Amino acid sequence: MKIGQKPELPGAIAQSAPAKQAKTAAPAAGGVAEGVASASAAGVPVTFSTAARALEQTSRNQGDFDAGKVKAIRTAIENGSFKVDAEVIADKMLANTQELLSRVKG
Repeated sequence: MKIGQKPELPGAIAQSAPAKQAKTAAPAAGGVAEGVASASAAGVPVTFSTAARALEQTSRNQGDFDAGKVKAIRTAIENGSFKVDAEVIADKMLANTQELLSRVKG
């Protein structure tokens, strides 16, 4: 939850105060693990933003890589026939940067 926004769940404010106390009461040596354990034991609700849910859905739909393309590139490298086109790489880097900046701005 961002500062200044109303909680999405009605009981989120009432439940967040005990969780904060439980986190601050944890000793420094094991504070993170104990704080998380006590927060989950206290029943603190966790919600994901719509952007996070959309990102997860997108990653599920897309494969990590194209195995056929990787094999073809590996073979071309082994044969010595693989050529790097710097202009294509630069164009794709610029396109990725523009896409990233448009997401940040919009």
